Amino acid sequence: MPNNPPGSLGHVPVAVYSCAATSTALSEGEERGRYYADARHWHVAGVWSDSDPARPLMERPGWQAVTATLSAGMIRGVVVGGPTHVGSDAAQFAAFGVLLRERGGFLADASNGTAGRTPGQVRRRRDIAGAASGWFAQTDQHDEGSS
Repeated sequence: MPNNPPGSLGHVPVAVYSCAATSTALSEGEERGRYYADARHWHVAGVWSDSDPARPLMERPGWQAVTATLSAGMIRGVVVGGPTHVGSDAAQFAAFGVLLRERGGFLADASNGTAGRTPGQVRRRRDIAGAASGWFAQTDQHDEGSS
């Protein structure tokens, strides 16, 4: 299984987990988690959710399925729509991150926006998009012709 750290790009199987009292909030958390994973080219192996944030995390059926999947080696990490999906505060979120690391995985918070990319990654994506659109070929020909 790949050993890519959080924030890296590559084929990393992950689960998306969300927990919220309303279906709208659940959908938004799932969407954020999928977007975050997709931006890093991580493979979303499964999506689980629970609808009772007041219930302790370890007693939630969706979370139990996520941790079972992690223990079975089917996923490498868990992406959540926000820290409140797994904990009541930052300290609790960090504690769950430590717990997952001890099991060989990671916990990623998708609420802090889009994927953090290095300048090299941004440049590479721009180059790929330009090549796909034919922009570079047209620009190069134009530059050569005007010399």
